[in-house]
Amino acid sequence: MDLEKIWENVRTWLLTTGIKLPIALILLVVSFRIIKVVGKKIEAKESKRLEANKRIDKTLYRTVGNVITVGLKILIVVALFGYLGLDTGGITALITSLGVGVGFAVNGTLSNLAGGVLLLITHPFRDDDYISACGYEGTVTDILICNTKIRTNDNKIIYLPNGKLSTSEIVNYTERPTRRVDVTFSIAYSDDFERAKSVIQLVLADMPLVLKDPVPNVRVSAHSASSIDLTAMVWCKTEDYWSVRFDLLEKVKLAFDKENISIPFDQLDVHLKND
Repeated sequence: MDLEKIWENVRTWLLTTGIKLPIALILLVVSFRIIKVVGKKIEAKESKRLEANKRIDKTLYRTVGNVITVGLKILIVVALFGYLGLDTGGITALITSLGVGVGFAVNGTLSNLAGGVLLLITHPFRDDDYISACGYEGTVTDILICNTKIRTNDNKIIYLPNGKLSTSEIVNYTERPTRRVDVTFSIAYSDDFERAKSVIQLVLADMPLVLKDPVPNVRVSAHSASSIDLTAMVWCKTEDYWSVRFDLLEKVKLAFDKENISIPFDQLDVHLKND
């Protein structure tokens, strides 16, 4: 074995490719750091403008930003491979082959990916919307490329797969600025339902969160087995929905008690027959 020839080859490698290796690693770390810092600064700068301009979807903006960031990192890695003298064509072919193999293995993930793209295009909901879908309901906290995160009222985080979400029924409770609150009250047949309607109307007139236009409406909605049902239909701002509903239930109960209007409950009369 010719030790001089081996040493000459090692020295040649150290002076050419060997010295490029630490330089490439430094460039990789510095480039990734620059992309991260610049990306955060751009996101912080644009966040206020996005909040002011409702025509720009911040979810789509964030997703495009993530795709651009990943794409820049991939370009840097490929460029550094070329700098080291490696065959980037072979690397590209390897990545393509791996992509095909992974594609067959993660068919469900591709379905979720397609569903995420569809949701971003059709916009059935956006961040901070309150929705009901796939048997769950809550506030949308993040729309990712493969799943959507929602936060329930008891602060649980649920990840809904976008493939299933994009093909299911979605109820968006906060897309419109106003909502109608329907609350049904039952009174006994012996009570005056016209007086009960007037009591409910007075309660509604004293609630500042209830919109005056459209005009609140109270009508008899059913003749039940043991009661007459009165339904109050009122409009409010979407963010005031639960406050209006709970306040209406409480205030009407207090008003009925004050006016001696009874709220019936299920009873069972037992008649004993003595032979």
